Amino acid sequence: MSRILLVDDEYLISDILGFALEDAGYDVEKASNGKKALQLLKEDQTLLKENKVVLVITDYMMPVMNGEELATQVRDDATLKHLPIILMSGAQADIGKDKPALFNEVVAKPFDLNAMVDTVRKLIGPPQTPLQTPDLH
Repeated sequence: MSRILLVDDEYLISDILGFALEDAGYDVEKASNGKKALQLLKEDQTLLKENKVVLVITDYMMPVMNGEELATQVRDDATLKHLPIILMSGAQADIGKDKPALFNEVVAKPFDLNAMVDTVRKLIGPPQTPLQTPDLH
């Protein structure tokens, strides 16, 4: 499955968007701030597994480490810089649009869930499912 890291301290938004992405076939991992997200991403890259995070969706305003700081850290890390990043933000959406080197897409809050899923598909394609082994019984 294609794993997406969703970073937002607003649990309602995180849950609703997470459910929409899961309904579309993606696997969703969540973090409540940029520091936790960065730690998860670094651990994820060191593990030998097929189901690594392939996209980061982050809010801008969060405690501990905001979305811009997270994106900067990701872009500065040789093992992570390839990851596409979507910034979702209300008042700070313009900040993200002024930093195309950090964010592949900027989505203003409030957003349409279907439009967000379409943006995800545009960046990483449809969900990838593990190869199915035929049942020989």
